[in-house]
Amino acid sequence: MRMMNEFEAQVISDLSVLKSQMSGLMGDGNGGRLAELERRMDRHEQNWQRAKGFLAAVSVLFAVVEVAVEAWHRH
Repeated sequence: MRMMNEFEAQVISDLSVLKSQMSGLMGDGNGGRLAELERRMDRHEQNWQRAKGFLAAVSVLFAVVEVAVEAWHRH
């Protein structure tokens, strides 16, 4: 068996670091940073949809109040 030269040893070392980083990023079956990011994005999207629904309801309420005030002023 021949000995590795310096370049081959560096490549093996870099691949080991890359494997470790990919494991941290993708997870080891339990989810990694990407899975956590996906969960955070889902929560953010859900909160954004709730806020849009709330603002739509408030705008309808303001429209009803405006119609009521206009009707009251006309009489």
